[in-house]
Amino acid sequence: MNQGARSQTSQGPETSSRKIAIRVRWGDVVRLLASWLITFLALLLTAKLLPGFSYTSWGPLLVAAAATGLVGMIVRPVLVELSAVIGWIAVALATLFGQAIVVQIALSLVPGVSFNSFWTAIAVAWMTAAFGTLLAWIFSAGTDESFVASLARIKPVVIDDPDVDGVVFLQLDGVSFPVINWALTSGTMPTLRRWVDTGAQLAHEWTVQLPCTTPASQQAILMGTSAGIPAFRWYDRELGRLLVANRPDDAAVIELRASSGYGLLADDGISISNIFTGDAPRAAMTMSRLEVSRGSRRTRQVFARFLLRPDGLSRSLARTVAEIVRERFQAVKQKRLDIYPRVHRSWTFAGLRAFSNGLLRDLNTTLVCEEMMRGARSIYVDYVDYDEIAHHAGATRIESLAALTGLDHVLAVLERIERRAPRRYHFVLLSDHGQSQGEPFAARYGTDLSELCRTLTASTTRGVEGSIEGWGRVDSVLEDLASSGGSTVQKAASRRVEEKMQPSAAEPDVELVVLGSGNLGLVYVPGPERLTLEDLEARWPDLVPGLAGHPGIGFVAALGKDGPVAIGAEGRHDLATGVIQGIDPMIPFGAHAAAMLLSAALMKEAPDLYVNSSVDPDTLDVAAFEPLVGCHGGLGGWQDRGFVVAPPDLLRPTVPIVGGEQLHGHLVDILESLGHRAELVRSTT
Repeated sequence: MNQGARSQTSQGPETSSRKIAIRVRWGDVVRLLASWLITFLALLLTAKLLPGFSYTSWGPLLVAAAATGLVGMIVRPVLVELSAVIGWIAVALATLFGQAIVVQIALSLVPGVSFNSFWTAIAVAWMTAAFGTLLAWIFSAGTDESFVASLARIKPVVIDDPDVDGVVFLQLDGVSFPVINWALTSGTMPTLRRWVDTGAQLAHEWTVQLPCTTPASQQAILMGTSAGIPAFRWYDRELGRLLVANRPDDAAVIELRASSGYGLLADDGISISNIFTGDAPRAAMTMSRLEVSRGSRRTRQVFARFLLRPDGLSRSLARTVAEIVRERFQAVKQKRLDIYPRVHRSWTFAGLRAFSNGLLRDLNTTLVCEEMMRGARSIYVDYVDYDEIAHHAGATRIESLAALTGLDHVLAVLERIERRAPRRYHFVLLSDHGQSQGEPFAARYGTDLSELCRTLTASTTRGVEGSIEGWGRVDSVLEDLASSGGSTVQKAASRRVEEKMQPSAAEPDVELVVLGSGNLGLVYVPGPERLTLEDLEARWPDLVPGLAGHPGIGFVAALGKDGPVAIGAEGRHDLATGVIQGIDPMIPFGAHAAAMLLSAALMKEAPDLYVNSSVDPDTLDVAAFEPLVGCHGGLGGWQDRGFVVAPPDLLRPTVPIVGGEQLHGHLVDILESLGHRAELVRSTT
């Protein structure tokens, strides 16, 4: 049974047939009465405080509370459809004024309740929503009960194949195997702990390929190959410019190169909030599909439906403000306690954190629940909560680990919604990579990687070492909310994101392009051909030895005349033959490191030089070439220790899982064992 939930609630034939019946549940009646009471109390409090809104007695307010609910049931669906057709400006206007329209119509129908203008109706709507959310939070003891209740109202559809089980793949971005083990041991994720304790789920470790980035891992997991992605961003020799994986048009180019048409989600799957689609026929907030669709009506519908509910809007605003306040408090506390290592935590990051851990999480969860009730065969969604915080606070810091509790609440919500879905669902949790921790390279050594290369070569060097990952997540929502062609404001916002991600890197006079991807640096000589180690040594004799000898650099990798080679301060490792001269620079990074580096260095998209930071053997600290305390991209620490948690009857690997491509194979096996992909298999034979 799925996660232990179905086994506890199964009622024989009714559960197995998954037939949908319309019936009145006492829980629904209680929730309806509770909602009516809370709305009445919220209206009462608003009337006491707001001039221009009055009532003759409690009776009309009780009727007004009921009328508001009934009018909302009629008006909100109309506003949602209009918003979906028109675009994000309509979503914004409906968010601001939609509930005021509902309130004005409802109160106009009830004798004994009066207000003096539409602006008063707006104030009534907002104040009632705020009071209602506060009261609901108090009555539900601070839980997500009202949010769950709203999702439970989604109507399941009748499907043709209810006996075929579905799978929900939940990517917990950046969570390493040691961290998820800690979460299970500490009880930070009680829902997941219960699943594991009952034997419904089993945790496995998998070794992430190099580079340890979301684009490489997601392409491998979803598309079946990590080829062609040497980092999060790189200089593409074929196009003669930078490619940035979380930029929509670049993601489309990357997926086009990797797609076979038989990705993980090709059989009635949906990709939600990812970089790539996995060949899914449908996608929402997925980077590679945004450039093609330029706005998803489906996403706008869900977004509008969520924010048009009084509790949805006030919940989002309250959580956003709370998350910003929490972040600023934690940032000040970290500085006051002189926590080391740390980086500056800006107001910009506070906003990005509030977005990823508030609105984006709710939007993702709503989309997943709607797709479950629609009966989608497979769903793959990326939750970036932990990853976003860990980049700036640290991979093992309390605030980062606390994000896992919020993600566990998501699991509890999905478990409850699954019981009403038209098909049984299995949950598979996985990470795309882990994170390593340490003081950034520039802060530790007083120079960034591009400046070091400039000093060693006396060349014109362009460095691109800023952090860009969080902005791409904002862009995915902006783009997917846009109508076809977009609006002026949306385009301006998107351009701002693109400018942060796509600086000019290859002007005619630039001799070196230096990129940071976590603690993995990439050095390119712009041009159509990759230079060999011998070419680089002839042009800049001090470059390779200067980098390899730097205390903050563990090794430099280049393509020698006999194949890829890794060079350290006191030795070198021929990656193709295994021949070692002096002290092997790969030893600190583990027994698997040489094979991982060989695979990455053989890619035609690989840089002229890979540069990996050193790793402290005691603390496992690395040094990111971006201004981040928690990072991933290269080798060292926990960044290449991913996890996958799945039902043991569906996933029990007999050998270690190495690389996203092998993990893709296991996930495909899960789908095929459940009866998925039969048509795809027949079409390839």
